[in-house]
Amino acid sequence: MVTSADVAVASIPTGATVAITGAGGGILEPEGLLTALEARFLGAGEPRDLTVVYALGMGDRMGGGTGRFAHPGMVSRVIGGLWTWSPELRELARREQLEAYALPGGVISQLFREIGARRPGLITTVGLGTFADPRCGGGRFTARGAAELVELVEFDGQEYLRYKPFRVDVALVRGDTMDRNGNIGWAGEAAQLDATSVAQAARASGGLVIAQVKNISDGVLDPHVVHLPAPLVDMVVEVPGQWQTHDGEYDDRLCRSGAPAPDAISASSRSGARAIIARRAAAEVGRGGVLNVGFGIPSLVIDALVAAGRSEDNTVLIEQGIIGGRPLSGDLFGAAIHPEVVHSSTTQFDLINGGLIDTTCLGMAQIDASGSVNVSRIAGEINGPGGFVEISQSADSVIFCGTFTADGLDVDVVAGRLCIRREGRLRKFVRTVEQVTFSGPHATARGQRVLVVTERAVFRLVDGGLELVEVAPGVDIERDILSHMDFVPLIDSPAQMDPDLLESVAACAVS
Repeated sequence: MVTSADVAVASIPTGATVAITGAGGGILEPEGLLTALEARFLGAGEPRDLTVVYALGMGDRMGGGTGRFAHPGMVSRVIGGLWTWSPELRELARREQLEAYALPGGVISQLFREIGARRPGLITTVGLGTFADPRCGGGRFTARGAAELVELVEFDGQEYLRYKPFRVDVALVRGDTMDRNGNIGWAGEAAQLDATSVAQAARASGGLVIAQVKNISDGVLDPHVVHLPAPLVDMVVEVPGQWQTHDGEYDDRLCRSGAPAPDAISASSRSGARAIIARRAAAEVGRGGVLNVGFGIPSLVIDALVAAGRSEDNTVLIEQGIIGGRPLSGDLFGAAIHPEVVHSSTTQFDLINGGLIDTTCLGMAQIDASGSVNVSRIAGEINGPGGFVEISQSADSVIFCGTFTADGLDVDVVAGRLCIRREGRLRKFVRTVEQVTFSGPHATARGQRVLVVTERAVFRLVDGGLELVEVAPGVDIERDILSHMDFVPLIDSPAQMDPDLLESVAACAVS
């Protein structure tokens, strides 16, 4: 049934569990539906006490996306893969005004599929030894959270986590075009994400599927571009002004094949600590494999490879369901210019868990002596991991990329030597991480290759913990490294970072 957004959201009852698809940067976010739902609550006080579930963070940090739910009384529980796009929801969680949970993004996406197939939840090793493990909190981020969403199980002597299924009352999804038969396609979208799995979960639960589309066509879609068949959809809302991303209404490059032009290198990858880290991490990326990069500094590794003439060395994969092309950085991370494959993020996480990634470059907020990394809870604030857990546990080689300290760090390259003009106020190398998003001991047991790349030093994970293996020219180990760590790493004749790397950053900065 084609209807208005106001009529569609009026069908959402108080206490419902609402599942949503979308990703940061406005990718596939059903913003028209979310705006109408927020307006209904503000005007009529309904629906109240919703449970909201989503796999990948969505919003604009200014009240959009999941920020539309950030009103006291509107939601009672949020289960999200990534919270950083919605500071408004994070504030409600901080004030204990809702039950806040974070689970690995791929787990949530795949759990939607399991619910949709009426199977007994998702059984996986993803999350063992991390904050998602029930022995480490089970994804709970507020004292109010009473529900046990995950349990430890064992099969044939092997530990697994079982993420429990739940009823989905309403699915809010988005596509590009609905044809005259009611089928919905994504040909003009930058990603598919987990829209099909979200819709499956609602249908199997006896719930409603409400879809937002940009166009309603009198024609018939190519069956190869249909990902939401008509029998799966209850209501459709046409939003002609729907934007492909927050950056604009439509960019053909984000959904069509082609040869990416040699785009300009981003300014943030030209100089300073971020450029040094990106170029040093790029030097660890081999050839002929599958490379994944995360949000922030890790995404700049792509720029570093381009600058080195190595853009064709590897196939790039990101968790949003995209393979090939050139992933965008910044707020549009999750889309790619001229992707080669655009399939569901649910399928992508299957491939990731199956070991498709050879090398991943990921961020880090904290790291401790055991090599465990935290990105999910910072200074008591809920961040969530996105696809970090699945990717970091499954890749053969993991390269954590980040500045040595945070909040105010200022460095430069002078005569081929690193000059630390101002030290960051926050330490990243801590005695014990606030929360384990990546378990160093588990990685050692799995035999993963793990490196930590900063602007002044490189570490590797060995049986005894972190070992300092490389130091930038101009850096004094005692003054610039050990005095800013809460623990002493293993040290055995560390090498010098390639001076040419620093010189290349300096030359790029003035070019």
